[in-house]
Amino acid sequence: MDLNLTPQDLQFRDRVRAWFAANVPAQPPMSLDERKAWHRTLYDAGFIGMGWPQEYGGQDARPMEQAIVADEMARAGAPAPVNSLGVGFIGPTIVVHGTPAQKARYLKKILTAEEIWCQLYSEPDAGSDLASLRTSAEDAGDHYVVNGQKVWTSSGPIADWGILLARTDPHVPKHRGISCFLINMHQPGITVRPLKQITGGSEFSEVFLTDARVEKSDLVGRLNDGWAIAQTTLGYERGAGNLNRVTHYMVSLRRLAEVAKTLRRNGRTAWDDPLVRQKLGQAFVELEVMRYSALRILSGLEKGRQPGPESAIAKLYYSEFDKRYHELALSILGPYGALIEGTPDALSKGTGDAASDGASDETPSWARDFLTSRAPTIYAGTSEIQKNIIGERVLGLPKDLRADRMK
Repeated sequence: MDLNLTPQDLQFRDRVRAWFAANVPAQPPMSLDERKAWHRTLYDAGFIGMGWPQEYGGQDARPMEQAIVADEMARAGAPAPVNSLGVGFIGPTIVVHGTPAQKARYLKKILTAEEIWCQLYSEPDAGSDLASLRTSAEDAGDHYVVNGQKVWTSSGPIADWGILLARTDPHVPKHRGISCFLINMHQPGITVRPLKQITGGSEFSEVFLTDARVEKSDLVGRLNDGWAIAQTTLGYERGAGNLNRVTHYMVSLRRLAEVAKTLRRNGRTAWDDPLVRQKLGQAFVELEVMRYSALRILSGLEKGRQPGPESAIAKLYYSEFDKRYHELALSILGPYGALIEGTPDALSKGTGDAASDGASDETPSWARDFLTSRAPTIYAGTSEIQKNIIGERVLGLPKDLRADRMK
């Protein structure tokens, strides 16, 4: 794809820039209702689900237009929308695999954040080895009965609906007996318990399902075909959302540069240190690599290709970048970087986790960002899992190099 801005792109950029200048709230929305209202404002402006087909409420926007909006959001310091799980990969999964009735029922409310979504995949004994999940869905005639436990469920405490993987045939190989469902989170039999994190917040939760009900009409795809559908979901989660991540990182990087220009060290500012400027510049370069990688994935989606194993490259890149970046932030901030509360005003406005979906009501801080930065190397598949996927499915390496050498 041509990454140069056309005259039409420049006009679009100017319009988007003017909109954000006029509409970004003076104070970031904190309550769930405020975050939903901001999300709806973005949707009404055409900036949510831009790449979705128009028939489902999207804009059929080109990747370049999506990149322009992401860049302008970062430039304006705009708050993140809520419901990024639904918009980023659950909705696109329904677009690919859902029935016409499912698309009509769910997609518009995902885009408008009228209904918040969560992902019910991981279990206490089935994280990286997701195919070992034990949650069951038994056929009860006109519906399925679900029993089991899920964990590390982002947005669980505020979710209205979830996308669920459950075992529907225990007598076949583990990858083949799993089905995918859409499940109402507001029903008897579902208990959501927030998990206290090291940050002090509870963005994640564990979910207990006891004789919960799933309608037959909410089976996604074919029975026992859930593993293939999960790969679509994880492909979007690992790769297609990177453009939004770049936006959040850019907001944070610019804020960090501002802090470096005010933070005094030995009679000078941190910005006066050429090593600090060099490391900030390196972070910017790495973000540009991430941005162009995201554009390549978006370009493939524009041509009708679903995310493939190459999404693992994007996922591994941003996971490891997240750690390096927040270590850099704390090295610049020094002792102030360890404070979650009570930092001087110039230092107290961390931008929040770059992968956040806007669901957290924690006060942003650099310390919370640092503590959260370990999570991306685990969720959506650990860094080790991504390396295996890249080696086997992208590079074509044998699964066991040691065994191969022994032949």
